[in-house]
Amino acid sequence: IERTFTPEFRNRLDAVISFGALPREVILQVVEKFVLQLEAQLMDRNVTIELTRPAAEWLSEKGYDDRMGARPLGRVIQEYIKKPLAEELLFGKLAKGGHVKVGVKDGKIDLRVEQAASPRLSPKKKPPLLTAD
Repeated sequence: IERTFTPEFRNRLDAVISFGALPREVILQVVEKFVLQLEAQLMDRNVTIELTRPAAEWLSEKGYDDRMGARPLGRVIQEYIKKPLAEELLFGKLAKGGHVKVGVKDGKIDLRVEQAASPRLSPKKKPPLLTAD
């Protein structure tokens, strides 16, 4: 610190804090938090997301760097989950809502999309029949 910063700047510092690497379980919690936030954003579009444990581990491995911590995780989720979901929301199976299961297949993130079930009419709410009367 003494070689890098001027004395004027160093005098403004109160303390030097060293940060250690995050444990694997904490990184997985951060991944889950990002996915829950995404699901909350998609709630009004009637889209739910299910994240499998292997997918969370895959994202945590790709998105965590010993030097940068979990900062790259947002970009990894953007690239592997948000962008493919955007395509499905605009032009695919999620245009009317649905469920997405995020898993891993052949070493890559795999999004399984299930369309929202079309609302079925219950026996009590059948449309009235047109008659000649």
